[in-house]
Amino acid sequence: MAVPVNSKDALLQNMNAGDYFPISYEELEECARTVMSAGAFGYVRSGAGGEETLKSNRADFQKHSIVPRVLTDVSTINTSITLFGKQYDHPFLLAPVGMLKLAHEDADLAVAQAAARYGIPFVQSTVSSYSIEEVSEVSPLSPKWFQLYWSNNRSISFHMAERAEKAGFEAIVLTVDTVMLGWREEDLRNRFSPLKLGYGKANYESDPVFLQSLPDESEESIIQGILNNIHHPSLNWEDVAELKKRTKLPILLKGILHPEDARLAVENGIDGIIVSNHGGRQLDGIISAISALPAIAETVNKQIPVLFDSGIRRGADIVKAIALGADAVCIGRPFVYALAAGGQTGVEKLFENLIQETKVSISLAGASSIAGLSSVKLVQTT
Repeated sequence: MAVPVNSKDALLQNMNAGDYFPISYEELEECARTVMSAGAFGYVRSGAGGEETLKSNRADFQKHSIVPRVLTDVSTINTSITLFGKQYDHPFLLAPVGMLKLAHEDADLAVAQAAARYGIPFVQSTVSSYSIEEVSEVSPLSPKWFQLYWSNNRSISFHMAERAEKAGFEAIVLTVDTVMLGWREEDLRNRFSPLKLGYGKANYESDPVFLQSLPDESEESIIQGILNNIHHPSLNWEDVAELKKRTKLPILLKGILHPEDARLAVENGIDGIIVSNHGGRQLDGIISAISALPAIAETVNKQIPVLFDSGIRRGADIVKAIALGADAVCIGRPFVYALAAGGQTGVEKLFENLIQETKVSISLAGASSIAGLSSVKLVQTT
């Protein structure tokens, strides 16, 4: 039975006693609201503009209904997936989320170690609260990908990709929908900028190429240097081609919503794409990610992996996304809220619940494997 949660310490005490930990996404969000500062919580929760896209990411999921099959043998469920020649036990990854110290002091270290326990790939953000090397040190053998925010100084981008490769990361996720910051009214209202407060500086202050570009290594210069580099309106296919030359790791483009961009990604030798609208945090009023997925999957036609991001909250959502053409999905806000609620233990509890819910959802849909979800029928309501 749920118990009131008035502080992080009270929640941890209840959780350690085996009494209670939030189960649903809604409960996790409300718990995070309680334990995080108003600015931090608002930054994570909010979307761009009037939050039309943020809302449609969920509303459009709910317009798709599963038509389950019965009398199929689901006594054994295989939830494993294979990406770039590596097999993972579960069909979801952790989407890159920056500045995780907003949620918990252990931030990326706690999440990486929780992910390692379950063999879930952790996609570390460029603007993480701990560096590439620090994350690798606490989870040396677990699957990790590195999300790259392009820098106006291309040498910084190339060097960060090189650091990730040396640290044992398995892929580079280049985010392509952040050429400038979206209009985020919640942050403006709260007068809150975690970048300016230094929550996402770890990879920059530990990067010699970045530091060499600064007039000095003061905190002020580091923060200003990040702000000068983080948005990149000139990013184009030639930059991506050059990045491909600089790393042996597979490169995925995150932020694809148009089938034509998906086609160009294949033609330009990109190794994978992530269908995403940045969780509704960039341009408001655009297509929901789940609405964009089918046409992109059809265009790509299994030539490269298509991952999905923006709106995954439950096991049934995973079933729907894979049935609509995704090879795997990424979750974001749920693990941030679990981190806020209970640190590493909270994230592990989220994974435990999501893994079990996904298995139940696959079984009750009438499939026995991730591959079998391609034949699951969905109907769409208005």
